Amino acid sequence: MVKIRLKRMGAKKAPFYRIVVADSRYPRDGRFIAEVGTYNPVATPTAVTVDADAVKDWMAKGAQPTDTVKAILKKEGII
Repeated sequence: MVKIRLKRMGAKKAPFYRIVVADSRYPRDGRFIAEVGTYNPVATPTAVTVDADAVKDWMAKGAQPTDTVKAILKKEGII
């Protein structure tokens, strides 16, 4: 199954995430199919950039967002 999920980047105690499309069998920070955005929870206010067209396209193809990504997308008004 293809999922839209977060890939953790950044240093220890300073997380930075990329929103990626990946096969659910791959590890969290492993191989991915496409990068569709970024999420920085440390920034004030929280910084989010998302390619809405790419997310909608992948969801139309059957990709399922994780709970966290779904909440981010709802907050951004994409879902």
